[in-house]
Amino acid sequence: MTALTAPPQGAHSLVQSIDWAAVAPPAIAAVAALVVLVAELFLAERHKSLLGRLSAAALGLAGLALVPLVGDDRATFCLTSGTRSCSYVADTFTLTVQLLVLGGAFVTALLSMTAVRRERLPAGEFWFLLLSSASGAALLPAARDLATLVVALEVASLPAFALVGLRRGERLSSEAALKFFLSSVAATAVMLLGVSFVYAATGSMHLSTVAEALPGVDSRLSTLAATGVALTLVGFAFKTAAAPFHFWVPDTYVGAPVPVAAYLSVIGKAAGFSGLILVTVRAFPAYADAWGPALAVLAALTMSVGNLGALRQRTDRAHGAVRLLAWSSVGQAGYLLVPIAAAGYADEPDHAVGATLAYALMYAVVNLGAFAVVAALQPHGSDGRLDDYRGLVRTHPLAAAALAFFLLCLAGLPPGIIGLFAKVTVFQAAVDAGLGWLAVVMAFNVVIALVYYLTWTALLFRPAAPQEAAAAQQGAHAAAQQVAPSGAQQTASASEQQTVAPALPRLSAPLTATIALTGALALAASGAPQLVLRFAGTALF
Repeated sequence: MTALTAPPQGAHSLVQSIDWAAVAPPAIAAVAALVVLVAELFLAERHKSLLGRLSAAALGLAGLALVPLVGDDRATFCLTSGTRSCSYVADTFTLTVQLLVLGGAFVTALLSMTAVRRERLPAGEFWFLLLSSASGAALLPAARDLATLVVALEVASLPAFALVGLRRGERLSSEAALKFFLSSVAATAVMLLGVSFVYAATGSMHLSTVAEALPGVDSRLSTLAATGVALTLVGFAFKTAAAPFHFWVPDTYVGAPVPVAAYLSVIGKAAGFSGLILVTVRAFPAYADAWGPALAVLAALTMSVGNLGALRQRTDRAHGAVRLLAWSSVGQAGYLLVPIAAAGYADEPDHAVGATLAYALMYAVVNLGAFAVVAALQPHGSDGRLDDYRGLVRTHPLAAAALAFFLLCLAGLPPGIIGLFAKVTVFQAAVDAGLGWLAVVMAFNVVIALVYYLTWTALLFRPAAPQEAAAAQQGAHAAAQQVAPSGAQQTASASEQQTVAPALPRLSAPLTATIALTGALALAASGAPQLVLRFAGTALF
């Protein structure tokens, strides 16, 4: 059906036709979540791995459902009388974010198959929660009223709490889930209060109607409206991990299973930023002179706090790899905020947000790839220190090369050309908006980020220190004595003289596929980086 066709004049039917093709991507993920939950009841324990394959297939099918929607703006759940406002719109912006969300969730599913088995996570609950969260994140960019926006954001967030705390009996996991839950609940409460104020002042939930009503709001309600706008933006600042609302990120990422941390760093961030773009650019353009400077300050503060936090991570600190990626994600959130802040100053804000999505697409691919390498190597007797990656090129040369490439992409250095061009689009958005000071702050932060990205990259190619090699030999010998028969102990003792680092097992097929997929995408994007600049200049609404 033609989604944007207006209803007949005088039509007052309350029965709305539904464009099932438009809602197919999030609907497929939601239906698959229910199927997985029910199927788990009838599967024997040895067949639970089928749930992961089913989930990955469903996410792939949801991604394919985007193809018929390309180039054909659709809308559904529209008002049948009065102003032509719709609650669900599948335009270029929506499809871009849904591609990022569903593609990222698919990679997370591949990444999780090995983790679910190794860490003995409850398979049915894990895959149900992942699919449920992905369906909410895919619904969010299509939402065009405040109620649907909040519901979609909570559908994306609530299952994530449980995913973080799914490792039963582990203190770090429980503590991370509690911090994540409390901070998110506080953000939701603030956001709901802001939404209620906006509704009271404008009398509507639809973003287009709110945008039209805010400039002419009654003077007696102007303070209420301004307060509602401010509280709504504060709620989204929590969701995007913008400083000073970022405090939950490092501990949450460390306590969560590595695939869940990867999911939060990409899909959770995509959902939060898409919601922030919708409320600022589509609902609150009348307050651009207020939220533009506020987001610019938040962007500068967020990138500075995140990069300085990552710079402070020691190579011998437990869980240092995930913690560094967590602080890095906070810094990257600051870069993502820059074009949104620039939209507050631009004559055509729709074009400014294209830089945010272009950067988000690059970040999603390379960050998921980096987490894939960490997930492949961390579970095997390691507590995730950065020093554990010292000399990785000698034991796993392909994994080391992939991780080095991902880190260089995040740093914006060759051969990670895609990272450099993505940063250029963000710089350009700031400069075009007259935010020269913000561009300077970003330049300083890019230099700071080079230090910790290159430090980790250099570790991959350095030989293990003598004391580390000796400790590794002793640990390997002690483990061999505990598990090997007496005849095998002599063999272990003889071979330990040649051991220079703990032997890392071969990568599983799903993890290998994840690293290969993200690496291939990053290489392809680096081969045609001009596409980023072209995409950033496209009107997405």
